Amino acid sequence: MSRQFQPTALVGAIAIALGFSATAQAADQPAAKASLDTIVVTASRSEENIKDIPARISIIAPQIVEQSPIASFPDLLKHDAAINMVQSGGIGQLADIYLRGTESDHTLILRDGIRLNNASSGTASLAFIDTTDIKQIEVLKGPASVLYGTDAIGGVVQLISKKPEKTGAFVTGEIGEHKTYKSVIGADLAENGFYAQIRGQRLESDATQVTNQKTNTNETASFAQKGFSSKFGFDKENFAASVDYSSNQGTNLYDAYTFNGALLKQDFENEIINLRGRVNLTEQLELNGRLSQFNDEVEQKDSTDFVHSKTQEAELYTKWNFLPQQTLLAGVTHRKLDGDILSYGTPYDEDVDSTGYYVQHQFNGTKLNTQVGVRVEDNEKYGSHTVGQIAARYQLLPSTSVYANVGTAFKSPTLNELYNSWNGNPDLNPEESRSYEIGLDQNLAYGFQTGLSAYYAEVKDLISSVNFGKLGNINKASYQGGELYLAWQQDDLFAKVTYSYVKPENEETHEDLGRRPRQGLTLTTGIQNDVYGISASLVAKSKAKEWDANYKTPGYATVDVNAFWNVNPNVKLFTNIQNIGDVEYKTAYQDQGYYYVNGGRLASAGVTFKY
Repeated sequence: MSRQFQPTALVGAIAIALGFSATAQAADQPAAKASLDTIVVTASRSEENIKDIPARISIIAPQIVEQSPIASFPDLLKHDAAINMVQSGGIGQLADIYLRGTESDHTLILRDGIRLNNASSGTASLAFIDTTDIKQIEVLKGPASVLYGTDAIGGVVQLISKKPEKTGAFVTGEIGEHKTYKSVIGADLAENGFYAQIRGQRLESDATQVTNQKTNTNETASFAQKGFSSKFGFDKENFAASVDYSSNQGTNLYDAYTFNGALLKQDFENEIINLRGRVNLTEQLELNGRLSQFNDEVEQKDSTDFVHSKTQEAELYTKWNFLPQQTLLAGVTHRKLDGDILSYGTPYDEDVDSTGYYVQHQFNGTKLNTQVGVRVEDNEKYGSHTVGQIAARYQLLPSTSVYANVGTAFKSPTLNELYNSWNGNPDLNPEESRSYEIGLDQNLAYGFQTGLSAYYAEVKDLISSVNFGKLGNINKASYQGGELYLAWQQDDLFAKVTYSYVKPENEETHEDLGRRPRQGLTLTTGIQNDVYGISASLVAKSKAKEWDANYKTPGYATVDVNAFWNVNPNVKLFTNIQNIGDVEYKTAYQDQGYYYVNGGRLASAGVTFKY
């Protein structure tokens, strides 16, 4: 049941101090910032304008990531109409991403090329990912296995970290409802191509209850985390090298699944080490290398269960610009996934090695842009798999461009799917997909821009619960849908509305797959410049089928608000109100007639001092 808007003293104070305002959209960059000159790297591992990419891609820009340190990674992603975020409660709770209706482990989450999907579940711990030093977030929709291998059936979400551009320091503090606060401190050094960066952050929140159960306890699922990151490197015209390190750890409480309000406690920690290098051998030939390691660990405090996941990668690739408009990308990636897990009292310690070889040709003409690629993945357990992609965008008229792409992808079973004592199945087959997409983008008069796309994807041997919870392969699942957007910009004023439709279907039963609403809508409008910004964002989702056929998760609509004021070059004031109407909605079905619910409104205000 939804609650009517109930203004609190904090909300009123914020509104009076900064003027009634509203928030900027997260996953689809506001129209004012959605420039055709926006640079992205995920689609081709090369910097290119978003207008030239033969696929649908959305951006979370720096202005949006920096609006609220408290805003979690799932909060940033939920505003993309093509993404359904399913979170088992509010801040700090388990979150799953369903991009274009595909499975939660079909979206690859990267940070500067490092795979954050863990070895055990195949998903990333989205609620535990810190975005303190992130420049922008790129959401590439559609298969991307040619460049990134397994897990990229539905798409890729990549966090691009900041690289210091000038010397300075800052401190930020934000405080909000539910005794929530976050503090961030950082310093940058940049001189003659050398740079160094350091960040420290801490977040604490009493949070809220995670289900709609009426119990005798008022205990909430509190969340606390702290982190540290550093970066050192140099970037010259003919060579570059960097080393990144980040560590993030904390504690959260979550539902014990006992239907009496009891909560369990767990500690988490993730650590990233990333070494990268580039050498320009000639004006046309560039060599890149990367060594990385990602540790993702969870320790249960109320039992002996734990998850220790480690992903190690070594990658070497070249970019050969053999003609002015043509580039050949070729590389090899070796990956080792290691999972040491104790689950429901039953342990397993397994690892899987795989090596991928890929080549991609890219043509960037005045009207035509193409990408053609192929990858051979040699998996220790499943042998060799070959995937490919063909994509093109053509500037049909000065204000009209069209694109089309066809691609295949695959995903090997996770260690949990193979060896978990509860529902694991060591005889699972890997999933394989094929997708087709066409799209159009049109510039209109008076600052308007519109676009639409339609796609169809099918996944063979989809891994799902098939026999009393036991995992097995479904013969085929299909995902068909489309997206439509209309954007407007005049000077500092902007507005953008995006609508998404998807029909995710089990082809054996002809029923919708669970937790995938067919329709999503986002609407953003406001004014923003270098001094101040005021904006509002609406997010709406339709109802969704649940794992229990007798229940559905109802649809919902919420509005976020945001405002900021750069008082002078050294001081910035800002306010954020997530879910200003304090709408309580069901996020997912739990069991026995109960649902997980969102965390309600979170109003906050903060200040940044720069030096």
